[in-house]
Amino acid sequence: MGNSRSHLGQGLSSQFLPEEQAEIDRLFDALSSEKLSSNTSPRSFSLQALKNHVGEALPSEMVTRLFEGMRRVDLMGKVKGPSENVSQEQFTVSMSHLLKGNSEEKSLVIMKMISATEGPVKAREVQKFTEDLVGSVVHVLNYRQELRGWTQKQALGSLPRVQVLAAQLISEMKLPDGEKLLGPEQLAHDCDRAVIEDWVFRTPHVAMFLSVVIHRGFLLHLSLDLATLIPERQVDLGREFASILDVLSVVYINSHLPGEWRHRWRLLFASELHGHSFAQLCGLITHRGPCVMLLEDRDSHVFGGFASCSWEVKPQFQGDDRCFLFSIFPRMAVYTCTGYNDHYMYLNHGQQTIPNGLGMGGQHSYFGLWIDFDFGKGHSKAKPTCTTYNSPQLSAQEDFRFERMEVWAVGDASVTQPPRAQRESVMDGLWTGPDLPAGFQEQPGDPLPLLLLLLQTQEAKPPGQLPKNGDLPEAW
Repeated sequence: MGNSRSHLGQGLSSQFLPEEQAEIDRLFDALSSEKLSSNTSPRSFSLQALKNHVGEALPSEMVTRLFEGMRRVDLMGKVKGPSENVSQEQFTVSMSHLLKGNSEEKSLVIMKMISATEGPVKAREVQKFTEDLVGSVVHVLNYRQELRGWTQKQALGSLPRVQVLAAQLISEMKLPDGEKLLGPEQLAHDCDRAVIEDWVFRTPHVAMFLSVVIHRGFLLHLSLDLATLIPERQVDLGREFASILDVLSVVYINSHLPGEWRHRWRLLFASELHGHSFAQLCGLITHRGPCVMLLEDRDSHVFGGFASCSWEVKPQFQGDDRCFLFSIFPRMAVYTCTGYNDHYMYLNHGQQTIPNGLGMGGQHSYFGLWIDFDFGKGHSKAKPTCTTYNSPQLSAQEDFRFERMEVWAVGDASVTQPPRAQRESVMDGLWTGPDLPAGFQEQPGDPLPLLLLLLQTQEAKPPGQLPKNGDLPEAW
């Protein structure tokens, strides 16, 4: 395989298909044609040539890291130091390793990108590399206008999401003694080639982010499907708002969804748009397919859960083992099912003997995540972890209050459910539809939303039969 122009060293070869190799050669020709100095070999390129080609698409630090990784590739196992420029053979092998190679081959170049010295690298150097890598992904996608509707904005005064995601990726690294890199006191540890290789193998985000940086930073015309990395953001026209989510949070959560649901997120509910109403929440998220729910408590903790099945209002638990809980801030993590029980999802209202609200994991009155019928209140209980998801307490306080909540349906609109119009009465449409009068919000003591919720969720009655008093919600 590979193009005949690539004369590589013994034991090294290109893994590119012929048409891919032609694109690699085209890029090298463009880089090596820069007329920067009389000392530059016609079949190599300098750091300045690479920076000129990339321009502002990547941060300067990442361009330098990529250049150092390429020029220090030892093609023949020679003892002498690396050359000042990157040869065609070095460029081809480096691109082959980073874009097509296994974890061993990727780690060979990554080690050289992390540190200019040979041998083991310090954990703090890996941390800095990871922060640069995550930051470069956001930078280049924003520069190329490929954020697909999402934003890179974040709350003022908060720890940058770049550092939060980088910390999560670093936490997957296992040190030589088998311990994970979980605290600043471990940043002085040495990480040898085996540690980096294992980290790259178990943390696929590292390879994916490098691929995005190279493809979009170098304008490499090779296949790269961003649709499963960053889902398309869909919000109804005229309903834009400042989301809790930024692009890195979306990328992280999206990577844990089943593959068929990663390409599109559709807004179902946002408290900023639809008000602080549990009735509105139920009316907008039920029977809409799998969705991601998240909220921000008053202490700025951001967390939520993925519901793999449509929400239904009923007194039984629902869902399956594809559900999970997650946290976004102050740390990113996903908590999957333990198999201990099947208390994946719960949504109920109008009951006097069992809880009214939305929950995930745990048990009644002791959920891993709970949104109360009295909207704006909730709890996250775990001593020490939730039995269903093995999650810790997600909120800053066990019993918390929140102002902002969002629910996003994922994937295409569900085809297994009847069209929404067939499930709503005319009054439902007036309540949740796009023609809702401006400024309408549920008011304390206002019976309309509760009446509509009752009409939507009560079992069908024979013609002319009205619900009895005992069927009315407790809050009526």
